[in-house]
Amino acid sequence: MLFKLVDMYKAVAVFCGSKKGDDPIYIQHATDLGKLLAQHAITLIYGGGNTGLMGAIANSVLEYDGQVIGVIPEILKERERHHKGISTLHIVLDMHARKKMMYDLCDAAIILPGGHGTLDEMFEMVTWNALSIHNKKIILLNTAGYYNHLINHINTMQEQGFLHTDLSNTLAIYDTPDAIFCDWGADKN
Repeated sequence: MLFKLVDMYKAVAVFCGSKKGDDPIYIQHATDLGKLLAQHAITLIYGGGNTGLMGAIANSVLEYDGQVIGVIPEILKERERHHKGISTLHIVLDMHARKKMMYDLCDAAIILPGGHGTLDEMFEMVTWNALSIHNKKIILLNTAGYYNHLINHINTMQEQGFLHTDLSNTLAIYDTPDAIFCDWGADKN
């Protein structure tokens, strides 16, 4: 049964790479996720770029008549080629302001493959959850096993007694965008 995410989530932050990665499945999943967000009238909140996975998801949401809000620091405007065709673009002072604004604008977050910045954004939200600063749903899209090593490391952190909460209470992990939308309805939190 396909759950109507719009009942719970009006806006979702997506953290992902400004590069496309080497496997075409990364772009495919970003595009598929964008389509699903638009079809369910969920606003995309993202990093504001027009390159890599960021550009792919934004363009997909726009292609399906969805709403896209970008948040980009002044320093990255040219590097990530800020998207000029999105619904709204916020230009902020720095990365901290970007993360805070994205957090404030979203009801949940989805993490796609990416680099250092993506991991920074994910772990900051995970930490805020662990500290009860917020309780927003965080979803890890483990496209083609991209995050398998990270998941194993987080499990090791738990096994060795360094985490306050279990991984299953911190991150919901899915292998495909469709799985997120099909299973999100079972979540009542």
